[in-house]
Amino acid sequence: MKKKAILWVLIGLVAMGLLIQLIPLPGRNNNPPVVSEPPWDSPQTRALAKRACFDCHSNETVWLWYSYVAPVSWLVYNDTMGGRRRLNFSDWNTTRSQREIGDISEVIQGGRMPPAIYLPMHPSAQLTAAEKQLLITGLNNSLH
Repeated sequence: MKKKAILWVLIGLVAMGLLIQLIPLPGRNNNPPVVSEPPWDSPQTRALAKRACFDCHSNETVWLWYSYVAPVSWLVYNDTMGGRRRLNFSDWNTTRSQREIGDISEVIQGGRMPPAIYLPMHPSAQLTAAEKQLLITGLNNSLH
C-alpha cells in the first residue's frame, strides 16, 4: 500500500511539473530593441560589461534553455526584468545620478554583481580582480 501512495505522489508531482509549463509569462524571453547605450570609454569596457552584466542589465539577454522551463523560468524572468529596471545599458538615460554610478562600483567590488546564483551557468561572467577593477574604472569613465 505504501508503494502505491508514493507512486501516486510521484505521478501528481510530474503532472504538476508539466502543467506549470503552460503558465505564460508576459513578454516571456524576448528582448526589446536597443534604444541607446552609454558613451563607453573603450571597447574593452563594453566587452567586460557585456560579459558580466548584459544578460540582466540590457536588452541583449541571452535566454538559455532553462529560461524556458518553469519554475526556473519565473526566477530568470523576474531577475532579468528587475535588473533592467534598476540599470539598463540598452536604454541609457544620461541623467543617471552620481549615487547610482557609485553603487555600480560598490556592488562589483563587493562581489554582489554578478550574483553568485548566476555564475554556475555563466562561468564567463566570473571576473578576476584585475577585470573587476578594469570594469569599475571603465564604467566610472564612461558613465560620468
